[in-house]
Amino acid sequence: HRTIYHRTMNAVITAAANQARQKPVKLTHNQEVARLYRKSLKTLSSWVIDRDLFLEDATILRSRFDAERGCSNAKAVRLLKEGKAELFEYTHPDPYCVPFMPGGSLFMRNPPPPLSICFPDGDIPADAPKHTLNPDMSVCKPETGKLAVGSVLVDFGKKNME
Repeated sequence: HRTIYHRTMNAVITAAANQARQKPVKLTHNQEVARLYRKSLKTLSSWVIDRDLFLEDATILRSRFDAERGCSNAKAVRLLKEGKAELFEYTHPDPYCVPFMPGGSLFMRNPPPPLSICFPDGDIPADAPKHTLNPDMSVCKPETGKLAVGSVLVDFGKKNME
């Protein structure tokens, strides 16, 4: 009956994690390519420490992306799939992490207190900030896909937020 307990706990934890995850945003092809390029540069920066070497490799990477610009739709889909597979192949085992992001040494070190705590009487000044912050201390914007509304799952194993 110990196995049943473990299965039940795993199901409960999985259900809670699925509830905390935000729905993925539907991206256009150009947005997917731009994100692949950005992730490729971030992966490259984890592997190449010297800035001059990084700039050389980044130029080569950019030329690979530019060489296929304007290709047919079918080829673009195939190249995107191959690019994602190549990015997965070159993923660093311990990627560089910005200190204030999940997994960084400054993550949530000094989070701002809620305004309801600062002003318990409810008399919030007009010049008080009206924006909501994400756990990585960035301003919450719907177009970025990172919303602080509700709960946010911070995965320290992958060093990201979902």
